[in-house]
Order: sequence, then structure tokens, then C-alpha cells
Amino acid sequence: MLDEIRQAAARQRRARTLRALTLGSRRLLTGGGEMNGMATAQALIGRLDAADADDLGAFFDVLARELGPDPRRVLQCAQAYAERPQAAEQIALMQAVEPPRQELLRRLNRAPGGTAAILRLRRALLRMLPQRPELQALEADLLHLLTSWFNPGFLQLRRVDWNAPAQLLEKLIQHEAVHAIDGWDDLRRRLQPDRRCFAFFHPQLPDEPLIFVEVALLPEMPAAIAPLIDKASTPQPPSSFKVAAFYSISNCQPGLRGVSLGEFLIRRVAEELQREMPRLRTFCTLSPIPGLARWLRAGSICGGRLSRPRAQRLAEARQALLEACDGDLDHLVSADALRQLPAPGAQALQRLAAIYLAQCSTATDGDPVARFHLDNGARLERLNPLGDLSAKGRRQSFGMMVNYLYDLQKVEAHHENFVHGHVAHSRHIAAWL
Repeated sequence: MLDEIRQAAARQRRARTLRALTLGSRRLLTGGGEMNGMATAQALIGRLDAADADDLGAFFDVLARELGPDPRRVLQCAQAYAERPQAAEQIALMQAVEPPRQELLRRLNRAPGGTAAILRLRRALLRMLPQRPELQALEADLLHLLTSWFNPGFLQLRRVDWNAPAQLLEKLIQHEAVHAIDGWDDLRRRLQPDRRCFAFFHPQLPDEPLIFVEVALLPEMPAAIAPLIDKASTPQPPSSFKVAAFYSISNCQPGLRGVSLGEFLIRRVAEELQREMPRLRTFCTLSPIPGLARWLRAGSICGGRLSRPRAQRLAEARQALLEACDGDLDHLVSADALRQLPAPGAQALQRLAAIYLAQCSTATDGDPVARFHLDNGARLERLNPLGDLSAKGRRQSFGMMVNYLYDLQKVEAHHENFVHGHVAHSRHIAAWL
């Protein structure tokens, strides 16, 4: 009996919350005055922040069902445009197709804290989407608006150093997604003069980094991550800086997933560093290969994209690797096993990694880090066995890392080649293929 009373009370509370959110949304859409609209938007933001996941799910249903385009109006305008394809008919069709919820989100965005609130809404929506595919159209609207609002032309590139506010530095520690920052001493080393950290900021979120990249200034292209993130290492003198190596890039805003920021950040940072230090000539990465071990365990298949000779070399390399680890790839998760891997097995692992990156990256299921850099115009440059012997590196790629080279004069050409299914790669990589 008590449980039934509690459930009934919860339903009533949820109904009141949904009613308040719905009325607030309709009031914001139909309100006339700018000041009244601002107050309505702020009140709606407060209610959204107080809503739990179930409340938001019900609210998303309202947005999807009641604030979508009017199908009859869309059909009427489409027929009119088909019969008379003139500017007036085209404009009418465009207005009919745009759902009212987009205007609601735009008005919400005008209020203080509106941009952050919309990012929180999309974060909640993305969590629900796998179980709620009927909300795909709402997600498309949010992504469309955020892509416009977070256009890199509107963003501010800022260097983050040790003198930045503690709150900002804490966010770097919190959001580092590639190589975890082990406290303040570790962060301090990553912000020494031979290191750089740059982040994109939005004018509406001045204290919230959207995405940041960490850079090491070095005498030569790096082959392993441990020396770069060793907090006890000695800073290099500026006279030795010849290479800028991007070794970590991390998104800070889950609500911006799918909004392209990283590729613009790397290019902007490379240009900024070249202006600061004209002697820098090499811009590269030291990158993980997070999909390699999973791909090898799945059987090293490239979906029919390999020529017969290359497919044969792949099969032979996989067999050699299996023989080197007694038929169990899980042996390669051990650092000692990787260090003691016989030469034929070590060579087989490099060949398999080269084929995976050079031949499978153009597919949508290719390695995500490879797809990011290659689509951004980088060149697949060099494989680095034993490059990452951390537990994560061994688990994801059997310790293998890779350098991508950013030739600022050729990034556009390399990007175009990648779009058409071709991966730019060095002679070092070609030798393994």
C-alpha cells in the first residue's frame, strides 16, 4: 500500500514537472517582449536543471511529438515549390520544414546560462538515444544548431599555462582522456616551457574549455609516450626545439559530441607555434591505436579492401604473430611478453598495424584516432613498437603507437585523398605493406 502511494505521488510530481516544462516552452515560443522572454527562458532553464532523467525523457517526447514540423504544411509548401520553384516558394518551404523546437532552443540560448543548459540537454539526450531511436530528429536539430553556434570561427584559442586559474587547471586534470594526469606535479610538468597546452573557448562559456591539446617541443620525433609524460623529467632548452609533437587531445564537453573542433584546433595550434618559433619545421603526433588489438582478435579482416597479395601477407603475418605468442593474443597484454617477442613476431605485429592503419582507416569502422588525423590531412608516418607500455596501451594496441605527420602545405591534398579512400603514408609505412 505504501509503495503504491509513493508511486502515485511520483507520477503526480512528474506530471506537474512536465506540465511546467511544457507551459514554459510554449510561453517562450509565443512571448512577445524581449525582457519577458528573457525571464521566461531563465525560469525554464531552472526547471530543466532541476529535472531528473525521467522528467527530461518525458520533455524530449513533447519536443519530438508536439514541436516538430507540420507534415501537411510541409507537403503543401513542397507541392507549391515543385510547381513554381521561385524564391518565395522556396522560403516558405524552408520555414515549414524547420521545426518550432529549433526556435525554442534559439530563444533559450539567448538567456544567461542558456548555452550551457542546451549542452546539458544534449548530453542527457545522447545518453537516452540508444534506447530511444524515435528521438533522432530532435538530436539532429540539436546537432545542427550546435554546429552553427560552435563554428571554429566563433571560438577563441588560448594557451593554458601554470598561471591559469586553479579551476581551469582542475578541468584539464578531470578531462584528460588519453594519458591521465597524475595530480598537480604531473600537470605542472606538462605546462613547463618545453610543453604547451592550448584550448578552444566559446564566448558564452569563457571559463569552460571545450577541447584542449597537449604539445611537446622536442629535438626529434618521439617514439614512446613515457618520456613525454614523465613528471620527473628535465625540461629541454629552447635551442633544442625542432619538433612539435601533439600527444594528447581531449574533449571537455560531452554535449558537443559530433561537433568538429579537434581538427581545427590542431591546425590553429600548429600555425600559432610556427609564428612563435619559426625554427619549428616538423609537426607530428604520438598517437595511440585504440582499435588495433580488437581488430586483431576479430581476425584481421579489412572487409575485402585488400588486394590478393596484400591479403596473403596479412594472413601470413597474423599466423606468425600467433605462433610467436603460442596461439593466444592475450599474451601480448603483458609488457614482459612484448619486450621478449621474437623478431618474426615483432615484425608481424608491425606489418599488421601498418595494414590496419593504411588499408582499413578509410572505412567507417576503422581506427577512430587514425580516421581523425588522416581525415584532418595528416600523413601516416611511423610505427613505434613498445611505444605505450601502460596497462591501457597494452590492452588496446599491444603497446604499439604511431606518428602522424602534419605537413601544413599538404594537409588539404591529404584530406582530399582520404575522402576518396586513399591514405597518405611514408616510405617507412610502405615498406611494411
